[in-house]
Amino acid sequence: MSTTGFSSLTLPAEQLSNLKELDYNEMTPIQAAVLPAILKGQDVRAQAQTGSGKTAAFGIGLLDKIAMGAFVTQALVLCPTRELADQISKELRRLARFTQNIKILTLCGGQPMGQQLNSLVHAPHVVVGTPGRIQEHLSKTTLILKGLKVLVLDEADRMLDMGFSETIDKIINYAPQQYQTLLFSATYPVGIEQVSAKIQRHPLNVVVAQQENETSIEQVFYETTCEERLPLLITVLRHYQPSSCVVFCNTKRDCQDVYRTLGSCGMSVLALHGDLEQSLRDQVLVRFTNHSCRILVATDVAARGLDIKDLVLVVNFELAFDPEVHIHRIGRTGRTGKNGLALTLCTPQEMNRAHAIEDYLHTKLSWMPTEKIRTTDSCNNSVILEAEMITLCIDGGRKAKIRPGDILGALTGNAGLTAADVGKIAIFPAHAYVAIRKTSVKRALLQLQQGKIKGKNCKVRELK
Repeated sequence: MSTTGFSSLTLPAEQLSNLKELDYNEMTPIQAAVLPAILKGQDVRAQAQTGSGKTAAFGIGLLDKIAMGAFVTQALVLCPTRELADQISKELRRLARFTQNIKILTLCGGQPMGQQLNSLVHAPHVVVGTPGRIQEHLSKTTLILKGLKVLVLDEADRMLDMGFSETIDKIINYAPQQYQTLLFSATYPVGIEQVSAKIQRHPLNVVVAQQENETSIEQVFYETTCEERLPLLITVLRHYQPSSCVVFCNTKRDCQDVYRTLGSCGMSVLALHGDLEQSLRDQVLVRFTNHSCRILVATDVAARGLDIKDLVLVVNFELAFDPEVHIHRIGRTGRTGKNGLALTLCTPQEMNRAHAIEDYLHTKLSWMPTEKIRTTDSCNNSVILEAEMITLCIDGGRKAKIRPGDILGALTGNAGLTAADVGKIAIFPAHAYVAIRKTSVKRALLQLQQGKIKGKNCKVRELK
């Protein structure tokens, strides 16, 4: 028996079988370091980068503590952004497939309060959310933590950067005296030490360095001017023609300007920033992750918690003000042992930020002359970046008990589509989204509009 296999842990046989189905065979370094202690009930303070497997580490641990027959909130996961909260909730639901009737609820700001209040009528076993909205529910007594067993602070450094320190203190005041605390952070600023000292009891301290062979990100910097930056971005995208790319901007205004310009060039592009309503943010992320969109233009709201498999390219349209933010941006590519490429467009006015990144990484940056890509044959106006898939939105989701298999069956049954025509399926409380290959969209719409999903007629529309 391998000492790094999940079978070496004291987990229920059903969970071990579920992990095997999810292709969780060997533990990552962070999982191997913290899971034995978490399962024993010890507090843990761990430093690990995004993509290291920490969500599964604390997820497997907290699920092991849940008493299904006790209808009280037993685990709370705090994280800095709505995107990360959604990602964690989805992973927890996957990890919890071995058990039945577990209720996992996401509570974040920017979402309708009425829907959340309805969901809290019956207490969830696990709550994942952002500090502000969690504190709001606690103050209204719509969320009760008297039965709390496990508190997780994920990306704690980011929460402190965003000014959530006081809010976290208020949340802790609602918790019982005895509970397990799991604190995960990419960096260890002074504030993390203070938080740990305040809420943790003799924590296991774990630092997992990022292994060189875990990721390989090539960084290239281009010097440009403010006026030439947008034309250079278009040239770069036409040169590399990425199947998936995130373009990071510093402001919502720049994000919208870049989005509109790329769209006018015939590129498949969407924008993600803080002004979008939650339903639109969900749709943007669904469409990008299921390959219905090739380019996502985003502010740093997406720099953390954005977990996209096989992201080929990251472009920094502007340099981040903080070197750590830069590292988190480029860390969206080159995940799980795959190669990644990160390109940065830098003006003379931003050169001090480039030097700060150089000092932070203790290495010289790689600069490339823009002429090298401007003279390439592929850089012409005839190159457009279209997506291979289109997303259909179905009015009916988790609350209607619709599962991915129901949608796939409705599409592929009765001489319908083949499984190869159907891409990723995402289920939300009131809606479901399915990616369909462009050449098969008309047939898919007809199949769903004329047929039924789980015996029900559902409205279906194409997202544009």
